[in-house]
Parts: sequence; structure tokens; C-alpha cells
Amino acid sequence: MKLMLGLMWLLHWLPLPLLGRFGDAVGSLLFVLLRSRRHIALTNLRLCMPELTEAERVDIARRHFQSYSRSVWERAVLWWAPESRLKRLITIDPDGEIPVAAMTEKPTILLCPHFVCLDVAGAAIAMEASASSMYVTQKNAAFDQVLRAGRARFKPVKLFTRQDGIKPILRALRDKLPYFMLPDMDFGEKDAEFVPFFGVQAATLTATARIAATTGAQVMPVIATFLPNYRGWRVKFYPVWDNYPGEDMVAATRRMNAFIEERVREAPAEYFWTHKRFKTRPNGEPSLYSKH
Repeated sequence: MKLMLGLMWLLHWLPLPLLGRFGDAVGSLLFVLLRSRRHIALTNLRLCMPELTEAERVDIARRHFQSYSRSVWERAVLWWAPESRLKRLITIDPDGEIPVAAMTEKPTILLCPHFVCLDVAGAAIAMEASASSMYVTQKNAAFDQVLRAGRARFKPVKLFTRQDGIKPILRALRDKLPYFMLPDMDFGEKDAEFVPFFGVQAATLTATARIAATTGAQVMPVIATFLPNYRGWRVKFYPVWDNYPGEDMVAATRRMNAFIEERVREAPAEYFWTHKRFKTRPNGEPSLYSKH
């Protein structure tokens, strides 16, 4: 891992078009080699986009592997490049500036679904304001140290683990420290409800709605995607959701999934298809990822 981190440090000096093309090439190779992950991605795409032909789904899956690989290598720029370079490479929508005042005047959940460039959104925010987020400790100590340092290199960032529970998150929000929330992974049935995602029942955490209800936090979605022609990244802040979550936590969670579906259709290759989003099934239903 230290050799890979050393390579990443060296590569961060490259112009982004060269680094991006290198990431694409590695992703193309991984699409061929990582058969189990390719199977997961194609299964997800068959479930979520049955209206497409198989050739179209394979094309999206291949481009996803390229995008995911590219995002990993481009993290080197996020971790080590000067702030001035990052600001040249990151375009902020809709107004060209991070909405710091809107994020800090009241408790704010920054809703960031699993698109491959999500670390770009974190870096863009961290250059302007402190924030907090959930964090999964990495198995490799060297990588864990670099990842933590990279995410906190500009402003102080509070990183919580799932083992910390919800209380530190609530305290951070009450202190008006924006909480960067990744809401769309399958962690099992605990604290989740089966809610449609592209028409398929998916175990979906209700935490976004519950935390918003408990703290009075506003929900402001933010999504990062690639700019065309390897020119950098776009970080888009969406309007705060009105009347969220309301009284019905399940309905609020359905609303969240519907929003994510719309964004996925806008950049389908950049969504995290290699995650088993439908791993947890309602009682009696077989696995959707079994190979026949």
C-alpha cells in the first residue's frame, strides 16, 4: 500500500487530462479482471434500468469502472495539490460559490449520494468551512492515515464511525457544524426500511429523515461529477428540501430515493454500481446476486 501511495503522490503532479486517462485505462483493465464486481454492477443495472439493452448496460458498467478508477487516482490531486490548483479545477454550481452562510446559519445535512467523485464535494466544502461526516476506518493503517489527513487538510473536520453512534452527529448539528451524509448503502435491516429504489425494494437507512426530524436540520443535497474532457469536476448544490421530513419517515425516505434516482439518470456511469445495493432482501426473497 505504501508503494501505491507513493505512486499516487508522484502522479498528482501530472496534468489532470493525463491522470484521468491513466485512471480510465486502469478501469478498463479492472472491468475485464474483476469478474465478481462486474457481475454486481451488471446485476444492479439490469434491476434498475431494464428498459436498456444489455449492450447499453455493459457500456455503462465499463464506463463506471473507468470512472471509479479515475476517481481513486484523482484523489491524489485532492490530497496533495495546492488549494489554488483545486479551485481552478472545481466548478461550483449554481452560483460559483460554496453556500457557506446557508450551510451554517442552521443545522444542515449535506446529502451526498454515492457518486464516484463524492470526495471532490468534501474537498470543495473543506476549503471553505468545517464539517463533519461518518467515516469507515480503513484496514490498512497507512492508507487510513493518508485518507484522514487528506479529508481534513484545509479546515477541521470531525469524522465519526458507526460505532460512535448518533449522539456525536446530533451534537455537531446542534453546534451548526454541517453533517456530510452518505445515505444510500445497504447496511442491513437495522435502522432501515424497505423502500423502492428504481422500483426494487431496497433496505434504505431512514437516518436522514430521523436526524432531520430530531434536530430540525435542513437537507441540502450536494453531488460532484466529472466535467467533460478531463477539465476537472462540478460540485452542484441543490435547493434545501421544503417540508422535509414531515410526519412520515418512510415517505421521507422514499422521497430521498426518488431524488437520487433522478441524479443517477443524469450521470449513470458515475454512480456506485459495484456496491450490493439490494443485498438485504425482505423475508423469504432469494439473493439477487446469485449466479445461475
